[in-house]
Amino acid sequence: MDWQPDWGLRARMFVTMFLLFALYIVFAGVLTAYMQGGVVLFALFFGGFSLVQYYFSDTLTLKSMGAKTVSAEEYPQLHSSVERLSQQADLPKPKVAVVDSKVPNAFATGRNQKNAAVAVTTGLMRTLNQDELDGVIAHELAHVKNRDMMVMTIASFLSTIAFMIVRWGAFFGGGGRNKNQGGIMVAILVSLVVWIISYLLIRALSRYREFSADRGAAAITGKPSALASALMKISGEVDKVPDNDLREEAEMNAFFIIPLKSGIVGKLFSTHPSTERRVEQLRDLEREMEGF
Repeated sequence: MDWQPDWGLRARMFVTMFLLFALYIVFAGVLTAYMQGGVVLFALFFGGFSLVQYYFSDTLTLKSMGAKTVSAEEYPQLHSSVERLSQQADLPKPKVAVVDSKVPNAFATGRNQKNAAVAVTTGLMRTLNQDELDGVIAHELAHVKNRDMMVMTIASFLSTIAFMIVRWGAFFGGGGRNKNQGGIMVAILVSLVVWIISYLLIRALSRYREFSADRGAAAITGKPSALASALMKISGEVDKVPDNDLREEAEMNAFFIIPLKSGIVGKLFSTHPSTERRVEQLRDLEREMEGF
């Protein structure tokens, strides 16, 4: 495997985490100043929630998506593909999970290379041939190799904290007549700003990391055209899935290989670059490989 470190991705991950850290220092300061409970309560809540999110991110993500960890006896071909591609990528074999869903998709989760999981849907396995499925699995393993899952997990956690305060902020003060209601409203407003900025930072990083994972998949398999074919098939099948099925899974868009939103608004706020741009990059890589 001709694996080249993606310094552009590493730089973006560093900048994203630095900006998020600075943002949340301000966030924590405002909350402790304007909400009852002070520094100790915030530290206990923030610290406890972050530890749970970090150490159990793979389990929580799999459960939220209805993914079931499967054995080699249940899915021998899938396990064989993951093991072979993990060896080619010089990675420990991750846990293998399957989601019983008609939506053809896949995702990777986990806090590091030794604690990772790769999940595919039953719809994906029915839609793709073996080379295409290998391309998708390699794409997810490239996320593990790049360690961008950890950054996305931390960034998503911080964004979730701000969103929870926006959504449930009124309950922190115990009702509308609480004497600290003005401070609570300030905290909710600041949380909203923090959530929006976090959202934009995460989306900017997520789009680049998808390009990087596509390049990584091409390096692992040596077949960029297989992943390009898979992306076109998946994109076409997703367009046929009823809106109700898409809404049930849309919250995990940043972790999927193909996002579940469509239309002008979906493209504007998408966590992924367009399928056309990704296919174009993969075709360029294919031509480069054929030139050697």
